[in-house]
Amino acid sequence: MGLHEHQGLHEQQGLHEQRELREQQGLHERYGLTRLINARGPFTPAGVSRSDERVGRAVADALSGFFVMDELHDLADRTLARATGAEAGTVVHCTSSAITLSVAAAMTGESAERIAALPDTGGLPARVVLPAGHAVDYGHPLVQDIRLAGGTPVLSGSDSACTLEELEKDLAHPGTACLVLVSSRLTRGARIPLAEAVAAAHRRGVPAIIDGAAQDFRIGELLDTGADLVLVSGQKYLGGPTAGLVLGRAAAVRAVRAQGKGIGRAMKASKEAIVGTLAALEARQELDVSAWQRRQEDKVARFAARAGTLPGLTAHPVPDPTGLPFPRAALRVDATRAGPDAPALADALKAGDPQIWLYTDRQDEGELALELVPLSDEEVDVVLSTLTEIVAGGAGGAGGAGAVSLSG
Repeated sequence: MGLHEHQGLHEQQGLHEQRELREQQGLHERYGLTRLINARGPFTPAGVSRSDERVGRAVADALSGFFVMDELHDLADRTLARATGAEAGTVVHCTSSAITLSVAAAMTGESAERIAALPDTGGLPARVVLPAGHAVDYGHPLVQDIRLAGGTPVLSGSDSACTLEELEKDLAHPGTACLVLVSSRLTRGARIPLAEAVAAAHRRGVPAIIDGAAQDFRIGELLDTGADLVLVSGQKYLGGPTAGLVLGRAAAVRAVRAQGKGIGRAMKASKEAIVGTLAALEARQELDVSAWQRRQEDKVARFAARAGTLPGLTAHPVPDPTGLPFPRAALRVDATRAGPDAPALADALKAGDPQIWLYTDRQDEGELALELVPLSDEEVDVVLSTLTEIVAGGAGGAGGAGAVSLSG
């Protein structure tokens, strides 16, 4: 073997060894990324959710192939309708884009001329009514999703309350394109009966859209309100790739799909998003939800029992605030015994390696909350061990707290 051949073989072996090393490393180690335990639910800044192996394989298969995209969309339509009971369905880039495209569809229908004109809404109904407390900010203002379509948000009532009478008065105004409602823990004020609000819109001949991004377990309930379109995430609890699902009346869904020739071009679903969503839907249909729910309840109960042994901490299960079929763990912090108060405890958890993110909405009232749905027992043990270290250190070892674990 010549010198150059020997050098070439040596280089190939070196490259092969480097490739094997990269494959053995996790992404966090390989790229120097922050390790994270996400006990804050399907939170976009934390990467939202985890997909199972079936979804990962489906996405990989889609990435390596070519498809007639209209066929994929037609397949998604049939599959979503069959899985949810909706008349029709389609996949778009994300739930945020689903809001924009649904509002656009309410203004244009399937008219190619109107679709091409957006976001110029001259001559079109462009008022989009929503209760003031439903104008949420989920990383950006929902009203901006409306404005991106060219719509004009009209906030009905106040942050504290919106009556059906106030809603009907705003819906009766000429030029109203649609009603937008939100089903989320982020809404403010007195709860509005969604079915009654939808009925109020329909009495005025106005279509109704419900944004239920994290509510994929409640799709049937949201569709039963009579809404023309229900929007959910394909990525949150469904565990698919980034995608938004638009479900509802066939004509309304066709109008959403038609936006692909207009502003929807920038919000299209990729081949891997559609195929991955179909795989996630298959997995959900096979899921024994009752058994899954019992596992979540047991996980939270065991966590609460062990966390409650730490000085200054009490823990108990609390229902999901939107009615999803699992509890969270509420953690009340008594700073006089624990050492750190609730905000300081949350900061300390987030400062560790791995970082631990949790709900801090009520931290000023001395309460934190954790959602354990996506976490393994090993990850929950890390949370418990980290709590032990922080509380024992902050309280000077008060109570002689030792490490506690989910399986201990």
